[in-house]
Amino acid sequence: MFQRRTFFTGAVVLAAATLAACTGGASSDATKVKIGSKEFTEQYLLAHMFEMVLDNAGYDADYTALGGSSENHQALISGEIDLYPEYTGTALLVHLEKPYDASMSVTDVYETVKADYIEQFDVTLLSPAPMNNTYALVMTKDRANELGVTTASELSTKASDLVLGTDLEFADRGDGLPALKETYGGFDFAEVKSLDPGLLYSGLDTGDIDVTTAYATDGQITAFDLFVLEDDKSFWPPYAITPFIRQETLDANPEIAEILNSVTSLLDDETMSGLNWEVAGNSREPDEVAREFLESQGLL
Repeated sequence: MFQRRTFFTGAVVLAAATLAACTGGASSDATKVKIGSKEFTEQYLLAHMFEMVLDNAGYDADYTALGGSSENHQALISGEIDLYPEYTGTALLVHLEKPYDASMSVTDVYETVKADYIEQFDVTLLSPAPMNNTYALVMTKDRANELGVTTASELSTKASDLVLGTDLEFADRGDGLPALKETYGGFDFAEVKSLDPGLLYSGLDTGDIDVTTAYATDGQITAFDLFVLEDDKSFWPPYAITPFIRQETLDANPEIAEILNSVTSLLDDETMSGLNWEVAGNSREPDEVAREFLESQGLL
């Protein structure tokens, strides 16, 4: 059985001048800013942080979790929301349907997405966080040792005897299973189980699944001492988290960039993993963890 380990990593305290000057919260005539997010732990945390710092700066921020990547993207470009946290790799492969190759750096992916989003959707990207929440294939160390696999290529040849557990999007999205098969060959799993994200790691523990898709900043990877298979063909691009915001909203409220960038600049892999574990591992509420982190960094 997995043994839970709690960790909570802080970053260097950073208090943006804009936030320090705005501590009164939203007034009755405050500018409304609508925030969306996807429906998993990290997104809940990020969106709550965005809502809190904007409220603290005098805006009337309103956050609603909207569903998956497609729902949030459509809500953004239609004007239903003003901004949401998105990953540059997802935007490149899923929303823009553009190719990725291993020669593209984190900056290359970011700049490509930013240029195309402003041209196609009148949406811009604020500064990317240092973290990279890329997809990963994860197993227990015992199961990986039993199969003798350390890379995705090795796993692809053994998949016909294995059960994959994954989220509802992975079977269809542009950086998901069909493209993984095209890049690596194989990966014809005996069964693919679409599970709620909260059940993926417990499925590894019980043996109901052999391998799962994970996000690199999931706190469970370290806490449960799991094995991450090497993406040896560099299939997945960098997934830097970035506030995606309608240009019209930013033009009317340019200080939003400084406010949100003061949050994302603090989020490296270790910090985000620790925050995720506070929710997923220690059963705390995302808004509670988000507020505690922002207060510890001097942003509230």
